[in-house]
Amino acid sequence: MFDIKIFDGLSTEEKYASMVMAIRGLVDTDDSVVSKLANASALINAIVGRMNWCGFYLDNGKQLELGPFQGMPACTKINYESGVCGRAFSTKKTLRVDDVHNFEGHIACDAASNSELVIPIIKDGVCKGVLDMDSAEFSRFGELEEKYIGECVKIIETYVF
Repeated sequence: MFDIKIFDGLSTEEKYASMVMAIRGLVDTDDSVVSKLANASALINAIVGRMNWCGFYLDNGKQLELGPFQGMPACTKINYESGVCGRAFSTKKTLRVDDVHNFEGHIACDAASNSELVIPIIKDGVCKGVLDMDSAEFSRFGELEEKYIGECVKIIETYVF
C-alpha cells in the first residue's frame, strides 16, 4: 500500500528527491510496461501537482500513441514532429514551454493547458516515447521539475524499456 502522506512536511526539492526513489521502487519490478507507466504517472502527478495532465506517449512505429496517464481524455495519436510531444520525440530533447499558445504547432488536447514539460524516453539511442506534463498555469515547470522529472525518466529508461 502506498501512502502519499509520507511526503507531507517536505520541501519541494525533498519531495521531488523522494519521488525519484519511489519511482524506482514502482518500476523495478516484473510488472508489465503498462502497469509500471501507470504507477509512474500517478506518482508524478500526485507529487508535482498543479497539473491537469501527466502521462506517456509511446512510439508505435508510425507515430506517438497515448499510453498510461492521469487527467482528462487526450489525443490518442500524435505525428512525429507535431506539437510539443512530437518535437521532443523527434529531436530527443526536453522541451519546457512556459506558454503553449506561443509554441508553433501546439496541439491543444486539453483547452485548459497553458504550459508544458515534455521529456523524451531514450534507450540505446532510440526514442521510445515521451513523458508529457501539462498545467493550466503559465510557466508552471521550472528547472527543479525538469531536473527531477528527468531523473525519473532515466530510471524509466533503465527499468521499463
